[in-house]
Amino acid sequence: MKRWLAALCLSLSTLSAWAVDDAVFRQHINAFVDQWHADAAKADPVYFDKMAKDGIYIGTDKSEVWTTEQFRVWAKPFFDRKKAWAFTAIKRNVYWSPDQRYAWFDEQLKTQMGVCQASGVIHNTGGKLEIAHYQLSLAVPNPLMDQFTKTIAEFESTQK
Repeated sequence: MKRWLAALCLSLSTLSAWAVDDAVFRQHINAFVDQWHADAAKADPVYFDKMAKDGIYIGTDKSEVWTTEQFRVWAKPFFDRKKAWAFTAIKRNVYWSPDQRYAWFDEQLKTQMGVCQASGVIHNTGGKLEIAHYQLSLAVPNPLMDQFTKTIAEFESTQK
């Protein structure tokens, strides 16, 4: 019983240490995501350490739905050449659960593909933040949508 009480107290103190005011927590999440993007731009393998072991990354192509390990394998050629992708946040909205164990965000990004949008889920383990889910998409202007979808349909018709 004493061990259980000690473990409970330790867990609560760890959790309360992470339960900080909104502005500080938002700043912490923004800094974490900004650094994650900077790690990719530098092709620093620590990028993958910031993802949950059972995390998911969804890229812009419909075939790009990867676990963290699958994404690491796919990205290896980019990281080997020491130049991966450079995403810089234009704007980001951050939200979180009342206990701050989960945060989710949406962002607009300046990328080599033009402006993209993304959303993600971050798990706060109490001692470490980790990307649990990330989805990247192209931001297609509405006036271009008909042309864009027609081009995709034409391309897909040749892929049979």
